[in-house]
Amino acid sequence: MAPLSSAGYAVAFAARAIREIFLPPYEIKETARQLYEVGWRSLPLIAVAGFAVGIVLSMHTRASLERFGAEALIPAALMLALVRETGPLVVGLLVAGRVGAGFGAELGAMKVTEQIDALEAVAVDSFKFLVVTRTLACMLAMPILTTVMNFTGIIGGWLAESAISGMSFEAYFRSAFSVVGFADYVPGTIKTMVFGYIIAITACYFGVHTRGGTQGVGYSATRSVVTASILLITANVVLVRLIFFLFPETTG
Repeated sequence: MAPLSSAGYAVAFAARAIREIFLPPYEIKETARQLYEVGWRSLPLIAVAGFAVGIVLSMHTRASLERFGAEALIPAALMLALVRETGPLVVGLLVAGRVGAGFGAELGAMKVTEQIDALEAVAVDSFKFLVVTRTLACMLAMPILTTVMNFTGIIGGWLAESAISGMSFEAYFRSAFSVVGFADYVPGTIKTMVFGYIIAITACYFGVHTRGGTQGVGYSATRSVVTASILLITANVVLVRLIFFLFPETTG
């Protein structure tokens, strides 16, 4: 298939998913199952990663701010970095690796074993049941996972700072949350829903277009992760610029 034709099919696939989200029937049970798979089963990974990122960011932030005698700004700087950029992007890349590969492989296996055709044969809308439910679940789970990442990150930052300077839990959190408002949290949260949409659509597209048997399943899983990660990084650049335009106060 020519590159331009493939791009056209992918865009049409993505647009159809958005339209189908708002049209009945609503596969609530399957969406809830996918939300459990995407959200709840990703929580341990996200929590551990957030904790580690918080510790590393705290150490790097301290090393930079110590030069200017601004150690008191470490909690605020860490919180802003997590909420605005680090948290959403790290969660997006982690979910792209875990969930994107899973979706691509699962749907790819269903395609090569003709299970998708079997669903259509019994009058089930396979696109609605397989693609839309996963897309919606991913979009709903991403803000929750990002919030967990931010929280565990700030906990990790506090532990690192407490070990060095002995700062109390209350003082750290008061300083951290004193500079974060809705203008910082809301744009980043909305951005993660876009990330979830990109991850699910990319993985589902490669999954339902799998060819070549079991080898093709592995190829689809790999392409899902790589393509979703590239699209996330590219989309992040555009979204950051858009956020600065729509929420100019975030540049302060």
